[in-house]
Order: sequence, then C-alpha cells, then structure tokens
Amino acid sequence: MAILCASTSTIFSSSERTSFGSLKKAIPSNRSSFLGFFPVAALSKPGSVLPTTLSFSKRDFRVCCQDLSLVPENQRWMFEESEADGPDIWNNTWYPKAKDHINTEKTWYVVDATDKILGRLASTISVHIRGKNLATYTPSVDMGAFVIVVNAEKVAVSGKKRTQKLYRRHSGRPGGMKVETFNQLQQRIPERIIEHAVRGMLPKGRLGRALFNHLKVYKGPDHPHDAQKPIELPIRDKRHAALVYILIVEVFEMNLTFLELKLDAKL
Repeated sequence: MAILCASTSTIFSSSERTSFGSLKKAIPSNRSSFLGFFPVAALSKPGSVLPTTLSFSKRDFRVCCQDLSLVPENQRWMFEESEADGPDIWNNTWYPKAKDHINTEKTWYVVDATDKILGRLASTISVHIRGKNLATYTPSVDMGAFVIVVNAEKVAVSGKKRTQKLYRRHSGRPGGMKVETFNQLQQRIPERIIEHAVRGMLPKGRLGRALFNHLKVYKGPDHPHDAQKPIELPIRDKRHAALVYILIVEVFEMNLTFLELKLDAKL
C-alpha cells in the first residue's frame, strides 16, 4: 500500500479513495512531475486508517500525519519537516540576496602562471570570478570568488604570438597611438597581459568593473594575501594530455615490437 504525492495532486489507494470522494473536485485533474513515493506499512491491513490532515494551496496539496507511531521510523522525516531544505526552486524563483554574496565570505584562489597558456588561464579565471562554477550563479549578481595570479611574467602563448600579437593604447592626443608586441609588454608590465585578457572575458559595464577588482596579478612568486588562505586553482592544459597520450602510444608500440621479436625467436 502506498501514497503517491505530486505538487498539484495526491493519489490514494483504491480502498481509501472512496472516503475522500468529496475532494475529487478540489484536486486538479492535471498532475505535475513526480516528487516522492513512500510506502506506509500501517495501511497494508484492510480497514486500517492513517489519521491525516489535508491542506490545499494554490500550487500543492499536502498530507500531514497526526499519529507518527503508525509510520516507520525511517519515514517519519517526511511528516516532521515542514518543507524541504533549501530554496523552493520548483514553485518560487530564487534570487540571491545581499547576504548571499558578501565579499568577506567569498573564496580566494591562487594560480601560478608559470608556463600556462594565456587563453586557457584567462578563461578559467573569468569563470571563477563570475561564479559560473557555482550552482547559485546569477548573471546580474557578483557571486564569484577572488583570484590571485603569481609569476605573471612567465605566462606562455602558442605559435608566433610573442612577436605577432600586438597591444595598442592611445594617450588621447593626436598621434598618440602606441603599439607594442607581446614580448615588449611582458618585459615592461607583465601583469597587464593577464589583466587585459581577463577583462575582455568579463561583462562590459558596472558589474564587469566590480568583478575586475576580484583579480589580483603579481610579478614573482609572492603576494600579500596570505591572511585570506587562498586555495590553489588547477588549470587544465591540453599539452600535458597530448604528451601523456603520445607516451602511452609509444610504450604500446614498443611492447608490440618486443612481442613480435619474441615470437619470431621462438619460431
């Protein structure tokens, strides 16, 4: 014997449905997605009745038990808790409040930029600064973390970008356009390279300017944020995966060659 609960209706067993015939008009005919299924041992005997209280609302139909002694101990939590833990994401639209994104409670990450590809490094940093890695991500709210980048002068780029990638700036005066390559800017201000890449991946506007303040880039291995106890942020590198794949293939081919030579020697 069981009771099946849904967000807009409740189905009782055939032996008990007749006692609730007056509720058929109150229960909507359409049924939403399945939410829970729990057996009730006390209803297994014919003629047994489980004292309950029925309550209706605009969106759901609840059954509350009055005598918990008839319900197994491992199933009483279904009747004791007034509502599920956390926000009601099925019936209400959840929006973060000010207490949900306080800067003093945000996570701090630290990244070593040594030999990291600039694009992959900047994209990973921007995802964590925006908070896209969180289940509570909201596009219009600052939900992200702080990210510290050290050894900014050792960041890497692929191909011929060291000499072909250009950075432009203008002083605002006629003829004030300044152009320099990646190598030149890395020798002069290495922090600006990572800042420029991450800024381009953040929203353009007031929120983007606030999120950009979560990025802390430093030249060298030291940073003044030890009190925040930053966590190391791993950066995926496809080059390492390719090298591992090549090594595995080479070892496999060597083993095949060795087995072929061994078989030839036996023959």
